[in-house]
Amino acid sequence: MAPKKPSCLRSLLLPLSLTLLLPQADTRSFIVDRDHDRFLLDGAPFRYVSGSLHYFRVPRVLWADRLLKMRWSGLNAIQFYVPWNYHEPQPGVYNFNGSRDLIAFLNEAALANLLVILRPGPYICAEWEMGGLPSWLLRKPEIRLRTSDPDFLAAVDSWFKVLLPKIYPWLYHNGGNIISIQVENEYGSYGACDFSYMRHLAGLFRALLGEKILLFTTDGPEGLKCGSLQGLYTTVDFGPADNMTKIFTLLRKYEPHGPLVNSEYYTGWLDYWGQNHSTRSVSAVTKGLENMLKLGASVNMYMFHGGTNFGYWNGADKKGRFLSITTSYDYDAPISEAGDPTTKLFALRDVISKFQEVPLGPLPPPSPKMMLGPLTLHLVGHLLAFLDLLCPSGPIRSILPMTFEAVKQDRGFMLYRTYMTHTIFEPTPFWVPNNGVHDRAYVMVDGVFQGVLERNMRDKLFLMGKVGSKLDILVENMGRLSFGSNSSDFKGLLEPPILGQTILTQWMMFPLKIDNLVKWWFLLQLPKWPYPQAPSGPTFYSKTFPILGSVGDTFLHLPGWTKGQVWINGFNLGRYWTKQGPQQTLYVPRFLLFPRGALNKITLLELENVPLQPQVQFLDKPILNSTSTLHRTRINSLSADTLSASEPMELSGH
Repeated sequence: MAPKKPSCLRSLLLPLSLTLLLPQADTRSFIVDRDHDRFLLDGAPFRYVSGSLHYFRVPRVLWADRLLKMRWSGLNAIQFYVPWNYHEPQPGVYNFNGSRDLIAFLNEAALANLLVILRPGPYICAEWEMGGLPSWLLRKPEIRLRTSDPDFLAAVDSWFKVLLPKIYPWLYHNGGNIISIQVENEYGSYGACDFSYMRHLAGLFRALLGEKILLFTTDGPEGLKCGSLQGLYTTVDFGPADNMTKIFTLLRKYEPHGPLVNSEYYTGWLDYWGQNHSTRSVSAVTKGLENMLKLGASVNMYMFHGGTNFGYWNGADKKGRFLSITTSYDYDAPISEAGDPTTKLFALRDVISKFQEVPLGPLPPPSPKMMLGPLTLHLVGHLLAFLDLLCPSGPIRSILPMTFEAVKQDRGFMLYRTYMTHTIFEPTPFWVPNNGVHDRAYVMVDGVFQGVLERNMRDKLFLMGKVGSKLDILVENMGRLSFGSNSSDFKGLLEPPILGQTILTQWMMFPLKIDNLVKWWFLLQLPKWPYPQAPSGPTFYSKTFPILGSVGDTFLHLPGWTKGQVWINGFNLGRYWTKQGPQQTLYVPRFLLFPRGALNKITLLELENVPLQPQVQFLDKPILNSTSTLHRTRINSLSADTLSASEPMELSGH
């Protein structure tokens, strides 16, 4: 469904059969019929059965495939977020190209004959870095996010004045496929309860999008009080294990008339590093869906296809302690991370078919898969050896360490360096007070790896060194908090480290551009660098290899490696944490690989310890749950209410 203007474009973009069936734009409408507790689409009773996917977790070349499979499953709509930080990487700098081309994605949805429920934020959660808010907001350290703080509202207004006019032609009554738009996201879970902020957003949406589009809110049952707002349609989210009758009864207190809507019906759940892989049974998910459809409710299944947190885009939660979200966002969804239909999909399709027609014909088969290896990686060199290339502009100097945000380093890694002011003959405690490591610090003295300090842990290292010894701390941003917390999640060293009784000062900060260097490596052959015989600490490895047979989707397995980052042909696949789990493989879409014997290159940054045999292999099946990490827990957490991995995680809307 293409926009009203220009009208000729719509007929070019839509299949002919769909174009003939659509009413003219001036007769199109999607409204709430409060007298009969239902939606009306072009005047006829309508109920949507929708599924969530995130275009920012799926490479553009795969959009059409995933959307076609969702339509075949019986869905008549899709729901997705718009992550602000994905499109405005720096203030006033916008990116809607490639896999960020939101309009191209709306068009792909139209070609698949899917209506759209849009959730543009400004906050989205989605287990995404900082819940979709750009980290450059934190360059004003006192900013109060998601409130009527003038600094925050000014940034939001500026962003929406760019975004919302882009989607205006795609509103349903204008000839497009967007039937409704969410204002903010699960605001009742935030704790601020700033109704002035919500009213400001609602007014902004109306000013830029007009009065005809249906605006709504979504909250978990506990968040309806602060998340709902008069004039916005109230919806709720819950999973198959929750009491549907109780929750819908509560919803009626806020929305007495109109259709019941579950905007996030959970088909699975997210994964945290160090926890078990989450699953939801097919029978529970299908039973819950059928019960809601019997009530006449409209339902969006979250997620229907999860995708992948490529690069550094994963978010984090704070549930007792800091919990970073895995690279895989498979979510135990009906369509797997690699885009394959699961038994859950077929079971859900059978349920949907009882209530509305589903498309005929066979579902596209699973993608071809590939196995390769094992491949032995070669040592390229220690990260410190490439510091001039990783930070070509040189270090930033300060008496006390500065945060990522203060030096405009959004994601990834930053190196902190100082020098010992006196000789330390005996092992001496080294730590960062007040939980000041955000999120993991890899400590080296004169280039020799000493160990790790971690957020929310009481760990100390014991260091020795001569006067003038070089102390390097590589700090990794493991993803900013994405749900619930109303505190700004600054990264880096938030407090000056202490060695013995000495507060360390005179720091140099090196914001590292590792992705840029890896892309250069793909094009250039760098000279051999000297390296220790048994390297440990942050170290680069690489390997070039051909694929002589047919190329397929595959899953990179890193047995024996500890923790780090991987690139394939310069593309950042994401984080691995083999020793922590549960995820043991990284999804590699086939389009990232060069076929017909051309050389591919894998680059790996291992942050801690390398296996005796530095090998990797490509498998034809993912490993998302490692038995070696089941029921793992840390007992030296700073928080008394830390959850062990064996305890169930409290569900909350995302």
